[in-house]
Amino acid sequence: MTIGDWNEAAAELNEIVASFDEGEVSVDDLFVKLERATQIIESLETRLDATKAKVEELAPRIARVADQE
Repeated sequence: MTIGDWNEAAAELNEIVASFDEGEVSVDDLFVKLERATQIIESLETRLDATKAKVEELAPRIARVADQE
């Protein structure tokens, strides 16, 4: 299964967590939901790390432009 954009992935993860909180998860579905939640979390962490790296790369360039003005 693919992971949607950030908001879609976060919403799906929230739905999974809510189903746990509400006791709606059968034993049969528990593993499937935990596995999907893990996939979503790993995907979001990877995206966050990539975004952080891009920001760290761009920050000095932005600072140079700001200093020139």
